[in-house]
Amino acid sequence: QLDLLWTRKQNVMYNLFDWPTQKHSKLIILAIANTMDLPERIMMNRVASRLVCPSTLLFRIWDCSKVVHRRVALPLVGLLILGKLFPQQFGNVVAALSGDARRCLDICRRATEICELARHKRTPEIVRMAHVTEAIDEMFSSPYVNAIRNASLHEQIFLKAILAEFRRAGVEEATVQQIYHHHVALCRVEGLQSPTVSEIMAICSRLGACRLLLVEASNKYLHMRVRLNLSQDDVMYALRKE
Repeated sequence: QLDLLWTRKQNVMYNLFDWPTQKHSKLIILAIANTMDLPERIMMNRVASRLVCPSTLLFRIWDCSKVVHRRVALPLVGLLILGKLFPQQFGNVVAALSGDARRCLDICRRATEICELARHKRTPEIVRMAHVTEAIDEMFSSPYVNAIRNASLHEQIFLKAILAEFRRAGVEEATVQQIYHHHVALCRVEGLQSPTVSEIMAICSRLGACRLLLVEASNKYLHMRVRLNLSQDDVMYALRKE
């Protein structure tokens, strides 16, 4: 996961790609990144120069809903699942909550387990939306999710700004300054007054104190690096309007 090895001076990546260039080296580097143009986007020239004839292989994006549709159509835990009804009605709902196919399948699996437990008390053996909803609540219910839902408006906007910057850069780490630009843009869309720099720093500090964020311990202020302490799916679920 190459984008997780990014540092400000990029020493880690430089040393990594420098090893294969050493005399008599038999090392081959296979690097994976979420950003297709990562070398051109974030690599310094001295790092990019270490890439001797790099071979790039692009993987197409998985269609999470299709994965769910194919898997849930199979018999799970001996339950009577309607092969067409369940994928069409519930598969898209589950896939919309998470881009991670593994988590989507975990939700479907948990829904069938809930239905399996319920069938000992009642006769129906069909996975229904109530089972899926209960499974989703279990998967996403955590103190962090509750903390986001109880956060202030600007704290929630700050978290949205983090997600926006992560999507833009393709790296799950950003500086407060980069997040601040998105925060200001979101405030304009919502018709809200933009916070000052000191207010943004206070928001970041509060979210860090709640352990929703992992904030770099330094005096760089706007240049401090920030990471989420929970998955992006959890944040999006917590910010989702009922």
